[in-house]
Amino acid sequence: MKALILNFAILLMCAGLAFSAPRPKIFNHATNPEMIKTLPELVPDSCVASGLVAVGKGQFVYLSAFNFGDTSSILSQTWSFVSRPTGSNATLVNIPSLNWYKFKADSMGTFEIRVSITTSTGTKDTTMKIFSTKYVGTGNFEGVPALYPNCMVCHSGNPNFADIFNRWKVSGHANIFRYEIDSGAAYYNTSCMKCHTVGYDHNTVTDNNGFDDVARRVGWTYTAPPNPGKWDSLKTRFPELVAFASIGCENCHGAGFSHASNGGDTNRIEISYNSGMCGNCHGEPWRHSKFQQWENSLHSEAVFEGRTVSASQRNTLNDCNRCHDGESYVDFTKNRIGKLNLTTADQQMISCQACHDPHGNSNEYSLRSIATGADTLANGVSFANAGTGKVCMTCHMARRNTSTYVTAGGSLTSTWGPHHSVQADVLLGTNAATFGFPYITGSHKNIENTCATCHMAEITDTGTVTRDKVGGHSMNLHYEATNYDHTEGCQSCHAGVTSFEQFMAPQDFDGDGTTEDWMSEVNGCLTNLRIDLPPRGVDSVAWQLIAQDSSNLNLRKAYWNYLLITEDQSAGMHNPFFTIQVLLTSRNYTVGIQQAGTEIPGVYELSQNYPNPFNPTTKIDVSIPKTEQVTLKIYDITGREIKTLINNQTLLAGKYTVDWNSLDNNGLQVSTGVYFYRITAEGFVTTKKMMLIK
Repeated sequence: MKALILNFAILLMCAGLAFSAPRPKIFNHATNPEMIKTLPELVPDSCVASGLVAVGKGQFVYLSAFNFGDTSSILSQTWSFVSRPTGSNATLVNIPSLNWYKFKADSMGTFEIRVSITTSTGTKDTTMKIFSTKYVGTGNFEGVPALYPNCMVCHSGNPNFADIFNRWKVSGHANIFRYEIDSGAAYYNTSCMKCHTVGYDHNTVTDNNGFDDVARRVGWTYTAPPNPGKWDSLKTRFPELVAFASIGCENCHGAGFSHASNGGDTNRIEISYNSGMCGNCHGEPWRHSKFQQWENSLHSEAVFEGRTVSASQRNTLNDCNRCHDGESYVDFTKNRIGKLNLTTADQQMISCQACHDPHGNSNEYSLRSIATGADTLANGVSFANAGTGKVCMTCHMARRNTSTYVTAGGSLTSTWGPHHSVQADVLLGTNAATFGFPYITGSHKNIENTCATCHMAEITDTGTVTRDKVGGHSMNLHYEATNYDHTEGCQSCHAGVTSFEQFMAPQDFDGDGTTEDWMSEVNGCLTNLRIDLPPRGVDSVAWQLIAQDSSNLNLRKAYWNYLLITEDQSAGMHNPFFTIQVLLTSRNYTVGIQQAGTEIPGVYELSQNYPNPFNPTTKIDVSIPKTEQVTLKIYDITGREIKTLINNQTLLAGKYTVDWNSLDNNGLQVSTGVYFYRITAEGFVTTKKMMLIK
């Protein structure tokens, strides 16, 4: 028997090993001017690279290997060329500081590269093809007809491409060069054109039919400063150059001749959702640092999900990928099925292209349009008027409707509750579980452009340690290393504030004896609620114990609300009064204090218990005219404390009902007799008598 068990265990181990094996992928990396400038091993002979499969001849390509088959680390890797174009002398050079390899695409044609990786679970190889080619220009721009092999010779007949082209031709990408040579700043010169035209050499000099090469061939030269008429002169005298005089198709999709000359082979061109490509130009601080800001955001480190869902659930709240994968988010905005990125090798971060349409559109900043009906929270509340913040809210929401989800019954699990990042629900003051009456909400939801106004506020000045780490596309409002709060977006309403600690709460909501800033008060109230949730009395929550009490709806509501406010992650700053009310009300209901309504009484009042005499349960009504700490205790005829019903707990102004089930503080049944109950609040103390008869 022991031998049989041992053999079975060995089989299981072998099966496990069989299913654990490396799977390599080659990543083709984009670079940016800041990298070239600051990383010694990328200079002096390297270039700003697009990271696309089709590159201009003479440009560098930067590659790395990644194992996505299992969690084992790469112990060794061997790189080689499977094939190179005739006449190529390219070699693969290691860049140790990045664990990358690079080569120069020195000849026109196809480079096929192989990498073999070895991990603790095995050895595996894979290949990638890079197409070294020349640029062809866009064509049909500014009234200059397209000529083969311009992109629009072939693509103008397709309605989808025609729509893209018509949006692009009026965009900033299309017109930046034209504008700058006519009306730009006095410092505008040829170094700026590296980013404003097609195929202009960026660090490494080469002839690949880019703008600089065509300009040299036709004889166009630029003399500063900009002046009106320079564009018209270029267009009239050098029409061939117009096809290259913009941020055109090939800036984002790769050099196009190999694609055009091989029957439109789509493998030789690329649709990229990688921000690194945008960083080619938007990654050159101090002026052009949006890429560095994005790198400092959590959008650049999106949590991988890759969950498979049916086609009917795609682009719905059931689809994890729609928010965890940049490409899938674009599919969501277009309400199309698209493809599922099911491995970490496929995942695209929440990149520039996820939120902005590079081809341009009529929206501010060319932000993606929201799919019809998608500007609505799970509980049906619309955020159609949230301005540019709508793009944020489409993902930063609870994804579940409280009114149906919490009351649905069934067993709780470790994933029960609202989804992570529920900022939209909290900002709008909705989707918290209620206990018979609505919550108040603050005015932050009325801020123009909502999320974007505060989180994308102007970045700090050049030379500051926090530059590009807070505000802008970093979305961050706090820099931990220096404990800096970025309050730029607050100051139009809250003049002079420099720290979130300066936003003081009006009173001591958490009952610790000190009126603190809003964030401290909210965190204190979260702690209080956490202590009052099962297992009760300790600073932790056990969902398993809440699951055991499946019939206790109020407990489930309180737990939902605890998760909702925790996952908002703003410690109340998004909607402080709503947050405090949700937490205090939820805590009261976990300990049996039920609020009777939203009517605010004019005076303190302690009712006569009812029924009286009673056995075994009675009710006590309490009226509180303002929010404050309240204590309600029961004593026996000798004055000995029997039961604490409300223990110095913050109650919002209102009317409350408290039950006593004739158990003492130890959970023991008390005997027949006369008892006294006393309420203590600020400036109000009163005592009444009741009788228990068995």
